Amino acid sequence: MKDQNCIFCRISSGEIPTNTIYEDEKFRVILDAAPASKGHALILPKEHYADLYEIDTQLAGDAMMLAKKLAMHMTNVLQCDGFNLVQNNKEVAGQTVFHFHLHLIPRYQNMKNDDILNWSHEMFTEEEMKEICGRIKEGLY
Repeated sequence: MKDQNCIFCRISSGEIPTNTIYEDEKFRVILDAAPASKGHALILPKEHYADLYEIDTQLAGDAMMLAKKLAMHMTNVLQCDGFNLVQNNKEVAGQTVFHFHLHLIPRYQNMKNDDILNWSHEMFTEEEMKEICGRIKEGLY
């Protein structure tokens, strides 16, 4: 299923030209138009899923396996020093295009955007941590 109003559906189908670095029957991988670093790419499923909550479980796993393959290859080709995989879900988490996509962000020593993923850390008491842990574990298995 595709959404004609979704820019990533139009990109993944080839309707909108872009810098494609990889393509198979399930995914198109493109260079991000507003990159955080040299080589910043997006893995786009060719089918429309708004986010992690909607995507088929097997396809989500396939996206992660593709991310590993590309990260290994891109590390060698681009000579980066590390890698971030970022996947945002819902507006509050920073998602701006509501088509599942996985960011592949090469990291370089001394890069100007060295705080790409900085966030402040919250503190919880031991009791709060146990309560949070219990709530998450409940019904998971």
